Amino acid sequence: MSDEMKKSRATEAFFGRRHGKPLRPHQKMLREGLLPELLIDLNEPAPQDLRTLFAAPVENVRMEIGFGGGEHLMHEAGRTPQSGFIGVEPFVNGMAKMLGTLHEKPLQNIRLYDDDATEVLDWLPDNSLSGIDLFYPDPWHKKRHWKRRFVSQKNLDRFARVLKSGGRFRFASDIESYVNWTLQHCDAHEAFAWQASSSADWKTPYEGWPGTRYEAKAFREGRVGAYLTFIRR
Repeated sequence: MSDEMKKSRATEAFFGRRHGKPLRPHQKMLREGLLPELLIDLNEPAPQDLRTLFAAPVENVRMEIGFGGGEHLMHEAGRTPQSGFIGVEPFVNGMAKMLGTLHEKPLQNIRLYDDDATEVLDWLPDNSLSGIDLFYPDPWHKKRHWKRRFVSQKNLDRFARVLKSGGRFRFASDIESYVNWTLQHCDAHEAFAWQASSSADWKTPYEGWPGTRYEAKAFREGRVGAYLTFIRR
């Protein structure tokens, strides 16, 4: 990608740390050996039928943006083997944890990408995904940094393009300002309808929800999660 293109994406793309603690030798080995086998290659044109990306036969394809250590992605891919999953995580240590889990428990319905999710979204064909998950993203607490939040008009446009009609965008957070931000942005976007008829609909975790380490930490600190679901009209 050219410098000009990168600059044009400056308010749309991933913001945050790329690296944490140095990787252990085994983690480095998996990053050099296993990751290339699972990476989506954006230098090649995206197949019109995304199901062909996966070694296992799948009926539909979903995407999880910022999967952290991969707890939910692994759980959901194992729980719904009929779905293929594209998992995106730029944080090197999170990807290392995911690779370690996949090394111990290989799944044929997962592909990975280790950079900016907007690059994958722009690569995907129209109407190609059945779902997009964005769980506990960086909230960018300071108001002057809110423009860095992944939920934005531009990224919702991206979601709307790649989601099939009836596809779901799911968002979870323990930060009230980000929950309200997401509700306001999705309400203002003609492509999305919030699926909630009572408070139980957003206070209740998703079906099969395994929880995450971050969520557990938030609960210990007295914060509660909100679980929003938006349908692509």
